[in-house]
Amino acid sequence: MQPLRILFISIEGNTRNFVTNLTAYAAQQHATDPSLPTIDALEISEVSDFVDETQPYFCFVPTYLNGGNGIDNGVKELMTNVMGEYIAYNHNAQQLIGVVGSGNRNFNEQYCLTAKRYAAQFNAPFVANYELRGVPRDETRVYDALVARAREVAQA
Repeated sequence: MQPLRILFISIEGNTRNFVTNLTAYAAQQHATDPSLPTIDALEISEVSDFVDETQPYFCFVPTYLNGGNGIDNGVKELMTNVMGEYIAYNHNAQQLIGVVGSGNRNFNEQYCLTAKRYAAQFNAPFVANYELRGVPRDETRVYDALVARAREVAQA
């Protein structure tokens, strides 16, 4: 299986930390079983050049809101907009095969709201979530979800 491609945005370092740990976990799994994929991760930021994605990828995005509650009185995204713009660029949304969200469970219905909105907007499944920086069991759970989704796409 080809490496799992992950595009992510990290504002306070939580997503970056999780993706780094997830990448290490994937490398360990691949070393044990070479049929399991590694991870190829790319951080998207305000200074990133937009390019045409030619391979399937997953998007990892935290939730930061500045106004509205995202449920009944609108929503104003804060700081993660560049990821949505990147996905919307040219035909990049066609390669998006899944969205993973993170956030703070204390925010109740707003937990992973950006990821859920991206999944709906770009017609891709919301495949997994984790809180803040995640914990080791999240790495296992998220990795398994990514592998399952990649296999599903490959069989389609």
